[in-house]
Amino acid sequence: MAEASWKSRITRQMKQLNIDTKPYAPVIATLCDILEQRDAVYAQYIATGAEPVSEYTNKFGAVNMVKNPLLILWDDLNKSALAYWRDLGLTPSSYKKLAAETQPEKKSALTEALSKLDG
Repeated sequence: MAEASWKSRITRQMKQLNIDTKPYAPVIATLCDILEQRDAVYAQYIATGAEPVSEYTNKFGAVNMVKNPLLILWDDLNKSALAYWRDLGLTPSSYKKLAAETQPEKKSALTEALSKLDG
């Protein structure tokens, strides 16, 4: 997906969660770039046969099986993107935490009853 499409999707999600996107514009731009790179790496992985392992010949001529470097890069980009999603409040747990920080602290029934007695 193109960077502009990712930006549209992310800002739409944030608006649905009532999160102001303006202060996060640089973070959103970075996340969009990461996601665009991730998609390109995945497309390259598919285009080259989608083999999870590949042969690697070391400097001594020994052939070893290694995890496909494209999969390693794709996984790294996913992990980076997840960190940004968390920062933006776009994962369930991070949204819960963000929502809890913006809501006033709820008083217990006992605290409310005692405050009514003082008044």
